[in-house]
Amino acid sequence: MTTVAPSPARAARGAAPRTRATFTRVLVAEWTKLVSVRSNGWLALGTVVVAAVTAYGLGLFVRPDDGRSGSWVVTSGFVLAQIGFLVLGALVGTSEYTTGTARTTFATVPRRLPVLTAQALVTAVAASVTALLALAGSYLATAGTLGGDAPALDLSVPGAARALLGFVLACAAVALLGLGLGALLRRPADAIVGGIVLLVLGDQLLSRNPGRVTDTIRAFLPSSGVRLTQDDAAVAALDAATRGPQLGAWGGGAVVAAWVLVALGAAAYRLRRHDVR
Repeated sequence: MTTVAPSPARAARGAAPRTRATFTRVLVAEWTKLVSVRSNGWLALGTVVVAAVTAYGLGLFVRPDDGRSGSWVVTSGFVLAQIGFLVLGALVGTSEYTTGTARTTFATVPRRLPVLTAQALVTAVAASVTALLALAGSYLATAGTLGGDAPALDLSVPGAARALLGFVLACAAVALLGLGLGALLRRPADAIVGGIVLLVLGDQLLSRNPGRVTDTIRAFLPSSGVRLTQDDAAVAALDAATRGPQLGAWGGGAVVAAWVLVALGAAAYRLRRHDVR
């Protein structure tokens, strides 16, 4: 008795349907990878603690006649907390390459860019949530008797509410910059060191030799994003002290946003045009 092999069409109808790698599925996968790594949770917690402790420590040295507002005290933790956001973004951007899953991931999503887009979205969300928790922790750490002589947070102070919003935006921008550097360089150490140079060391080194040229270079480094975390009086003081362009608060935000777009654009170009390994 001979067995008749099923026709290709019938075999195709009987086969299990192939799951498409839609953007929603890619987004869910990236979010799952982010939250399932325990170290990311500890990194977020450590960032919140660092922001609160830094705000508390700096607040102890603020006096009512210093010209500092309560919003400056609350957002002052950004100085050190930004490193945590940079590391978070860098780890997300390099995760496919450090774990050796890049070939599998991009074989499943051959267009590649949806993966980077999903990583940017989940990084922005995670960074924003962490920033809100850092703000809450900083407020609690500097409120009432804990704040000593430092002024209390007053949203009626010009630019105070914008500074709180700017803190969240600046933290998300730093995380996205880390993501772009990580996806471009594909090594966590390279991305983190490069980010620290751009965000901290470059600005600090140039500030030791103030002048029109150095102040202009400083104005266009991503460290200008710190202006987003300042109220109107603090931003005016920064503009008055510089010999370079006076960017204001949103001008500093535009500078760091441009750096984020350049880093992510370069990462997208390398991802599309070069091999992954």
